[in-house]
Amino acid sequence: MRQAKLAELLATDGHSVSTFAIDKIRLEGSVVQKTLIREAVDDAACVVMPLPVTSREGMLNAPLSGGLYTTREVLSALRPEQVLCAGRIDEATRELAGSMGITLIDYLEREELAVANAVAAAEGAIQLIMEETPITVCHSNCLVIGFGRIGKILSHRLRGLGAHVTATARSWADLAWIKAYGYEAEETYNIDASLSRYDVVINTVPARVLGESRLMKLRRGCLCLDLASKPGGLDFTAASKLGVKAVWALSLPGEVAPVTSGAIIRDTIYNILNEKGIAL
Repeated sequence: MRQAKLAELLATDGHSVSTFAIDKIRLEGSVVQKTLIREAVDDAACVVMPLPVTSREGMLNAPLSGGLYTTREVLSALRPEQVLCAGRIDEATRELAGSMGITLIDYLEREELAVANAVAAAEGAIQLIMEETPITVCHSNCLVIGFGRIGKILSHRLRGLGAHVTATARSWADLAWIKAYGYEAEETYNIDASLSRYDVVINTVPARVLGESRLMKLRRGCLCLDLASKPGGLDFTAASKLGVKAVWALSLPGEVAPVTSGAIIRDTIYNILNEKGIAL
């Protein structure tokens, strides 16, 4: 939905916008929905692919389409002079584009997008906590694993709602910042002794942090949210076996705030084009 909203926002700004592989919904405004990739991209100065760009290896991430498309057939329709932007580009796609003489720009690697996206992800996580637990966020004991962009903003938002927040990090610098903000601090890979304290555990680290041995230490009824991108940081098979309520909340910004998420990508695309000297 964020890609659909992005198209509508670009059209509202006065740009000529065509879409491909968004055919399950009707788009508003002057957006032209095409059924052939070459027709969609032929006149485009900039082509924006989804986030993540693939759903599985070699396949375009296109849940709003009734068809299945490979990244090869999409890239084959492009020209090297076109600006091509995509989100969370996997190595296979990047190598394929390179072999075709096409340069891919990963808009998810842009700091302005990553920070704004973290805000939407944090809000979405809090929405899930409210929906999936029988207690208030206020006075709950929350563990935030990882103190990157999402970890920082989420800890701040939870604290603002009255939660008791513990955040984890690996570096001494980040642990110092956690303490400076007034949160409890733990080393990411040294949390075993405290796991039974928490009502909610939120992981933001894209590495296996919560395996079976740690999940066994959680208190009954504890909610685990995994916000990390694939491969994630939680053993969901073990969680199911142990009766731990666990949610893998992938792509939260696009799920809970597609209009805002589309606007974030639009603004980032504008920044990229401005840096390349392309008039908007």
